[in-house]
Amino acid sequence: MKKASSDELRPEYRRRDLGPGVRGRYFESFRSGTNLVLLEPDIATAFPTDEAVNNALRSVMERAVGPADTRKSTR
Repeated sequence: MKKASSDELRPEYRRRDLGPGVRGRYFESFRSGTNLVLLEPDIATAFPTDEAVNNALRSVMERAVGPADTRKSTR
């Protein structure tokens, strides 16, 4: 079996059968469910995991506003 190149559709697929492509179709749903931040290379080296970044940010938050109130409101 011949392997198709990455730039070609398989013979059983036709472009017209795939429908129109819609730019940004899922953008809002992706944006609302995802919180991605691009780190500069020097920062990514200092904080190699998401846990390291979260711990550092929590430390900054505590110094800026004090410990967070963990009790839930009953109102």
